[in-house]
Amino acid sequence: MTSPKPIWFYQQSGVIPFRWENGEIKVLLITSRGSKRWIFPKGIIDDGLSPAGSAAQEAYEEAGIKGKIYSEPIGEYRYDKWGGTCHVQVFMMAVEKELDTWPESAFRSRKWVTADEAEGLVKEAELKILLRNLPAIINKVTPPGFFERP
Repeated sequence: MTSPKPIWFYQQSGVIPFRWENGEIKVLLITSRGSKRWIFPKGIIDDGLSPAGSAAQEAYEEAGIKGKIYSEPIGEYRYDKWGGTCHVQVFMMAVEKELDTWPESAFRSRKWVTADEAEGLVKEAELKILLRNLPAIINKVTPPGFFERP
């Protein structure tokens, strides 16, 4: 069993990356490094970064994406790791660029799916609820000009 980590390890942030494709919202999932299950980019909040800034950095490192990130979290979820429970603040990211290679591209796969498909693939119940409400959340958090809707 892994020994518990410092308390700040358990405060994390992540993103639900999204884009519009043929008039439909798609989200980007990535595989975890260990079990290869489908997740969203997330990680420990880096020292010197805001939770939103850290989430954007994780999106780049883990998924090879860049875009506009909404500054307020849309929700949170929990998962167990390192002998404790991680609390993840979730932010929205309107993806503007996908890189061909990125820092963790050798360890992770990524794929675009509908929110309904993502809901069936992620494990965390709180994430499933966010995905179920995603269209309403996106319309609420994306003011005109924030992300170009088709």
